[in-house]
Amino acid sequence: MTIVEEVYQHISAFPIDERYGLKSQIARCSVSVPSNIAEGSGRTTDKEFAHFLDISLGSSFELETQLILAQKLFQIDTTELVEKCQNLQRMINGFKLKLLNKLGN
Repeated sequence: MTIVEEVYQHISAFPIDERYGLKSQIARCSVSVPSNIAEGSGRTTDKEFAHFLDISLGSSFELETQLILAQKLFQIDTTELVEKCQNLQRMINGFKLKLLNKLGN
């Protein structure tokens, strides 16, 4: 959720005409990451939880790509935020692997 807060701080610097473009897309996928983790944690099985972790992981890769694109297009430094995204991806993947190992997959 900290990444979402930081994303919103960064996108406030985007050009006003990006309100419905990349800015909106970045906001949506950043919120999707913790939302899918939360939804998965409420599921009844670890297999279902792992599925939602996969969705969250996909959203985090989407976010990373869009932040890199924003840096190139708008010269907004997103380097630190991209690194935090990559760290989060490693944590989500590690957690997913632990769940699946627990299941014997």
